Amino acid sequence: MVIRDEVNKVGGFKNLDFLAKQVVEGFISGKHKSPFHGFSAEFAEHKIYNPGESTRHIDWKLFAKTDKLYTKRYDDETNLRCHIVIDNSSSMHYPELKTQSIANLNKIGFSALASASLMHMFKKQRDAVGLSVYSNTYDFYAQEKGSERHYNILLNQLDDLLVNTPEKQQTDTYKYLHLIAEKIHRRSLIFVFTDLFQTTSTAEELFEALRHLKYNKHEVILFHVTDKAKEMDFDFMNTPKRYFDVETGEEIDLYADQIKETYQETVKKYFNDFRLKCGQNNIKYILADVNQNFDSILSTYLVERQKMK
Repeated sequence: MVIRDEVNKVGGFKNLDFLAKQVVEGFISGKHKSPFHGFSAEFAEHKIYNPGESTRHIDWKLFAKTDKLYTKRYDDETNLRCHIVIDNSSSMHYPELKTQSIANLNKIGFSALASASLMHMFKKQRDAVGLSVYSNTYDFYAQEKGSERHYNILLNQLDDLLVNTPEKQQTDTYKYLHLIAEKIHRRSLIFVFTDLFQTTSTAEELFEALRHLKYNKHEVILFHVTDKAKEMDFDFMNTPKRYFDVETGEEIDLYADQIKETYQETVKKYFNDFRLKCGQNNIKYILADVNQNFDSILSTYLVERQKMK
């Protein structure tokens, strides 16, 4: 898929909607069906399989026991409901960029473009989409709707994220993921975009909040958005530098090699443990390195999900 770059004023895209459409149309033109169609809420009963029907919902375990073909029928087979959650702390705006393009994204840029692409795909299916943005406050909330007006409101909010960089703004993920979980009552797909950096809660508290999102049979997909070279590998020149915490304002002077090995070991263990816990709790974990090809990261996930349907 080849996507033309669209750049804009400081920090944003020229046309986020247009770029999102290119991403989605590129995926669809690659002969992929939508990976999100057919999201049923509750199993109701079995019914006898009739030749010519789709085999998708055949209960093969029951076939093994009875030697007869039955399909599963579901109640509340409505359109898909999706809620997108974006961490808008200062660290999500790293690295600082004057312009954003498909080939040059920071963490909030990746999150906004991926969200807009998902929204466009859901819009094509007439599905309902909601959006939550949080930092040290609940910055924005919109419940799931499927109207054109609602879609444009969400796009405008994503645009605002790109051009308004918060200074020394920490993240209270633990608190606001719990609040978001309480707001979403009907079974939904929930996408969370965050760098997983926290100063106000522990890793266990953060994961407890993610588990809360699993209530009511929600499906949770966590995009761990990172600048891997800098934030995980600590790939800096070994010259004296002053390092700033963009969320707290704290600073330290050092040579990179003084802490590089210890830093790598600590960060690797933290994120590996987090990824393992996601797997154990049926939360889809996706490492989204902003230095890698955006199209490849999102399309790989969409193709993988499609194969699972």
